[in-house]
Amino acid sequence: MKIKHVLISQPAPEGEKSPYADLEKQFNLNLTFRKLIKVERISAKEFRQQRVHITEFSALIFTSKHAVDHFFALAEEMRVQVSEQMKYFCTSEAIALYLQKYVQYRKRKIFFGKAQFNDLLDIIRKQKDEKYLFVCAENHQNDIPQMMDQYKVNYTFAPIYRTVPEDVTDLDINAFQMIIFFSPFGVASLKKNYPDYKQGDAIIGAFGDATAQAVEDEGLTLHIKAPSEKFPSMAMAMADFLQKNKK
Repeated sequence: MKIKHVLISQPAPEGEKSPYADLEKQFNLNLTFRKLIKVERISAKEFRQQRVHITEFSALIFTSKHAVDHFFALAEEMRVQVSEQMKYFCTSEAIALYLQKYVQYRKRKIFFGKAQFNDLLDIIRKQKDEKYLFVCAENHQNDIPQMMDQYKVNYTFAPIYRTVPEDVTDLDINAFQMIIFFSPFGVASLKKNYPDYKQGDAIIGAFGDATAQAVEDEGLTLHIKAPSEKFPSMAMAMADFLQKNKK
């Protein structure tokens, strides 16, 4: 099968040095980068209905930059002063450093894992006296609360934003011989925007177990999956597939 047009369901990478740019040249592809989803913050009124009071907590858990942005925007809207003594627990160093947009970075109050929540949980378990507020998406996965329940962490989860489909009906979805998803919400967005979509011979790739499961749940055939021990990135997995397809 000749693969020419590929839809990558995330923003275009910045700069010329990108593994996708290399793929484009190596396999003579036409890559279209387009987010299929958008993130919306819930209103202050909706948050108040949760009866969660930010000032009652001594620590915040962040698993994404979206959570950081929406939390501080919500706090500002509600005129809540976040204590200087607040501790921050982030799943990665990138998120921890991103906090500098809003708070003074101090090693004594900002902690981070190695990208997986299990790593961060080891740090959280050593500070059980804290009262944690887990800032998350409205439609978040249940695995994190389950892990914290298992270790009896004193926490409350607070949904402050939601992921919703983006209107991408201007795209000719049938023109793509390959579609790459990075989130289960992206798969849901495809079905919402194109309820009559038929996969046909199109190649579908998914990043992450949850995304792969969402593809299969929609009755679509999955051809490319990452990350794996052999292919830690989607670009690497795509390159392997495209090389085999070329032969």
